[in-house]
Amino acid sequence: MSVAAGRSILVTGASTGIGRAAVLALLTEGFRVFAAVRNERSATELRQAVQAGGDGRLETLELDVTNSKQIRAALARITTAVGDAGLWGLFNNAGIAVSGPLECLPIDDLRRQLEVNVISQVAVTQAFLPLLRTARGRILSTGSIAGFFAAPALGAYSISKHAMEAFSDALRRELRPWGIEVSLLEPGAIATEHALPDGQGLHVTKAHRAPTRPLGGRARGEGAGLGLTATPLESVARTTATRPHIDCSSLVNVCESTSPRAPYNAGRITSGGYSRRSRATSSVPAR
Repeated sequence: MSVAAGRSILVTGASTGIGRAAVLALLTEGFRVFAAVRNERSATELRQAVQAGGDGRLETLELDVTNSKQIRAALARITTAVGDAGLWGLFNNAGIAVSGPLECLPIDDLRRQLEVNVISQVAVTQAFLPLLRTARGRILSTGSIAGFFAAPALGAYSISKHAMEAFSDALRRELRPWGIEVSLLEPGAIATEHALPDGQGLHVTKAHRAPTRPLGGRARGEGAGLGLTATPLESVARTTATRPHIDCSSLVNVCESTSPRAPYNAGRITSGGYSRRSRATSSVPAR
C-alpha cells in the first residue's frame, strides 16, 4: 500500500510558488491535500492545474493565517473530513516580506512581518496539533537562507526567518515524545511569478525599497554602496533563482520518510556560498 493512501496534508500559502507546487506534487504522490489559499480565484486556478485523477483528493479553503476565526473554521472543516485518522502533515508555507532599511521601517510594518511569518505559524500549528498527534504526523515549515544570513534592507524578513529556525528546533524537541516529526525547508531564491526569494508568493511593501527620510554623511554613502535603494528581494531572485518544483522532493521526503531530516536545503544558495552548516564570509561589509 502507498505511504500516501488515506493520509491528509494541509498546505498553507498554496496560491503561488512553493505552496502551489507542493500541492500538485503531493496530489501526484496520492495524498489528500487541503490547500489554503487567499481567495476563490486562487482556488479556481489551483483546481484547474490539477491533473485528472487528483482533483478528487484536493480540497481548497480560504485561510488568512492571521485570522483566528478562519483558523477555527479550517480546523472544524478538516477535523470533520479526516475523522479518526487525524492529519498526517502540516506545511506552514504562508508568508510575506517587508523590505527596507531597519532605520526607516515603520514599526507597524515590522509587527505585520512578524505577525504573518512567526506568530501566525505558531497559531496554525497549535490549532492543528491535536489532529497531528492523532496521526503521529509531521510538520514542515518554510524557512529561508535569510534565516541565517541577514542582508541589507532585508532585516525585517531575516528577523522573521531567524525566528522560524528557533521555532522549528524547539518544536522538534518538544514533540519528539509523541512521534511527531518536525522539519524546516531552507530555500535559496526560488523563481515565482513575483520573482522573490523563497518562492512563497510573498508580498513586498514596495514603499520601503528606499529610505523614507534622508540618510546623511557616511550613512548615505554606505547605503548606496549596499544597495539600500535597490530592490533587494527581486535582485537576489533574478540572479540566483531556481524553479519552485525543485523543493517538492524535499516536501515529499518529509511526508513519506520514516525519519525525515530536520533541515532541508533547497534551491540555489546565493553566490556568497552561505549554507546552514558552512557560514562563509559574506561579500557584504560587516561595518
